[in-house]
Amino acid sequence: MTILTDKTFPAFILEATKPVLVDFWATWCGPCLALAPVIETLDNEWKNVIEFAKVDVDENPITARKYGILSIPTLMLYKQGRPIERITGVVSKAEIHKRVKNALME
Repeated sequence: MTILTDKTFPAFILEATKPVLVDFWATWCGPCLALAPVIETLDNEWKNVIEFAKVDVDENPITARKYGILSIPTLMLYKQGRPIERITGVVSKAEIHKRVKNALME
């Protein structure tokens, strides 16, 4: 999993050869910490299909503001540099899998 910053986010997203699922989170956020093991599992399972990245919204407010991150955790799926799916809150692994799969098929 790649840790992104305000400085590295744009290039990483634009240059990615695979879709990127970004976890917008913060260290103090209990729901974010609860979702983290699910994201780690998905990262291991989908390593060849999707890139995974994390953005700490407290340390990187420019990126969070640019993409309208008002609640965390928020997962955003980017394809060819553009956001195509947003998942806010703690959701199950199955729900994340279903929504990402559906977004990539469109």
